[in-house]
Parts: sequence; structure tokens; C-alpha cells
Amino acid sequence: MAVYPGHVTAPEPLEPPPAVLLTPGPLTTAERTRRAAMVDLGSWDGAFNDLTAHVCARLLEASGATRQMTCIPMQGSGTFSVEATLRTLVPVGSSIVVLVNGAYGRRIATMADQAGRPAIVSEGSWDRAPDPEELDALLAAHPEASHVAVVHCETSTGLLNPVAALADVAEHHSRRVVVDAMSSFGVLDPAIDHPAVDAVIAASGKCLEGLPGMGFVLLAPDALERSVGNCDSLSLDLVDQRSYMDRTGQWRYTPPTHVVAALSEALAQYDEEGGAVARLARYQANSDALSDALAELGFRWFLEPGLRTPIIHTIHAPEHPNWSFTDLYTRVRDRGFILYPGKLTTEETFRVGCIGHFGEAGIPGAVRAIEETLATMGIRGLALPA
Repeated sequence: MAVYPGHVTAPEPLEPPPAVLLTPGPLTTAERTRRAAMVDLGSWDGAFNDLTAHVCARLLEASGATRQMTCIPMQGSGTFSVEATLRTLVPVGSSIVVLVNGAYGRRIATMADQAGRPAIVSEGSWDRAPDPEELDALLAAHPEASHVAVVHCETSTGLLNPVAALADVAEHHSRRVVVDAMSSFGVLDPAIDHPAVDAVIAASGKCLEGLPGMGFVLLAPDALERSVGNCDSLSLDLVDQRSYMDRTGQWRYTPPTHVVAALSEALAQYDEEGGAVARLARYQANSDALSDALAELGFRWFLEPGLRTPIIHTIHAPEHPNWSFTDLYTRVRDRGFILYPGKLTTEETFRVGCIGHFGEAGIPGAVRAIEETLATMGIRGLALPA
């Protein structure tokens, strides 16, 4: 029998805003976006149904697609939408080639295996993009694989994978492509117009600068038609989600009403800023400022310049006896900035995101906080791995 304490002391309320989030999501959002979420909406109300339809239409526009696509919003984080896509598009018993060069590619492979769609894994180094020639040989050796899955921006490191070149290979072998564009959607093109790409998956809380809690899948209509009857999950069935919305205008289950309202406002600001071109320029300026400043401090990047994105950077930890990421994180947080731990298992790194709604002082302020923290830790001359 479970035993519960008779009294639990509630934590002190958070003092907003605690810090600038230099992470790939959740990230720092605009006050307008947060304010838009502070409205209670009826999930069956016509006004909310109209809002959902508006958000879906805007997401299709933000994708840059010139071919017909359909948008299917889903409750939960982006991971739920990735699994929903695998279970809906790939028939039970079929297999899927998964290109893995980071933690999120590895997560796709795990989800595919657990869903009964065996993953044929092409495991590569986390500092190298997949080779289209290697994919060509793999698809030739595995005619049973119906799909290829790839992460566009592998958030583990910030590496940009060449989706268009990989989709060319898949098309040559008559295979379909699923793209996880979670941390790139809205600023970098995930080859959405490529005829082999069936699905592009993203979420509300990354480069669109909305609140976390809603994923969405942009699907080619013929892919949806081919997928009828594939899904063996009630809650993750994209076909049922789309058909129910088409019939009623409503979500099948309790929708994230506050998140949808906030995303609508975030998309309005996206348009006001100038869309993908302007937002990418802002992130690139953040990235350049970060690169220049941390290089002056002696830090070294995990990825070569040609593989990096302006989304998030992975940086080698100093080889110094006083180094502790936990210590760095806590002290930098106390100075008003949130960093991100590294995802690598073979060497120690940490990550700094360049996306989110913060002013021009954000990156210089973060670098100053890192520099001051290193000094208090007694790390004045960086010894970095060769």
C-alpha cells in the first residue's frame, strides 16, 4: 500500500522572469505571447475551432511549402508527434531506415522498434553528416524498408543534416522520407517540397517562439491516404485526428487551448518580424556574436563550421581541475542566464542556444556571465582538448 505524507509544503512561487533561457526549447518568449495564453477557452467553442484552423493555415504558410500539404496538430511535446508519424505512416511489420548521428535520431530508432516497425539503424559519428552514398547502399540492401527517417537539425549538437540530398537517394529507391524538423522549422528549409518527403514534424516551442505543449505534422495528402488503417494506437492516429477535425473542427481529446492561443500570437509576431528570413538573420547574429566572444575566451566548438546551425552550439568543456558544468550552470543562472548540458556520452561538452525572444544584450550578457563565473571558479587560462 502506498504511503503518502500528511502534509507537503508548497514551494515558493516563481518570480518571473527567472532568467534568459539559452536553450533549444523551452525558450524565452515574448510578453505578448505569454499574455495570449492567459485566457481560458472552451475546447468545443466555435471561436477556438476557428483559432485552431487559423494556426494550422499559418503553420503551412510558415513552412514555405509550394505543394499541397495538410497540417495535423497534436497534443504533447514534439516527441509525441514523431511517434504518431511513425505509427501512422509506417505499417506494422514494415521497417524504417533511421539515420542516427545524435540523441534524437537514436530516439526515433527506439520509438520505431517499440512500435513494431523495426529500425534499420545507420549509426554515424555525432560530428559528421550522413553520407548519401552510404544511404544508397543501405537502401539497396534492405528492400523491406518503406521509409527513411532523419533529423534535420540534430539538437544534440546543432548539426545540420543534408535532408534534400538524402531525400534524392530515397526517391531513387522509391522510399518515403520522414523529417524531424523540431528545432529548425520556421527558419531553415527541411526540404518540404521534395517529392520523396511525406512528413515534416515540428512543435510550438522552438523557432516559432511559442509555448511548449503542441506538436504538429505537415503531411502530403497522398501519404495520409496511404496510411489509413496503419496506426495501432488510439491517441497517436494522425488519420483519425485529421478526419475528426475535418468533420467537427475540434480536436479528438482535450486540446492545449492556452498553447494554441499563444502560438497564434507568436505566429503574428513571426510575420511582423519578416518571417523566416528575418528570424534566421536574428538567430545568425546571435550565433556570430556567441562564436566570436567564446572563441576569444579560448573555447572550442565540437562541430566544424560547415556543419553548425545558428540554432544551438555544442562547446568543449575546459580540461581544468576546477571545471564543473553543474557549478557553471548554477552560477550563470544566478547571473540571469540558463545554459544547457551536453548530450554527448564520449566527451564532456555544454550547449548554448541562440534562439528565443531576448534582446541584443542577451548573448553578450551570457558571455560576460560565463567569463565572470569562470573567474570565480578559478579557471582563468582555458586548457581545451586538442
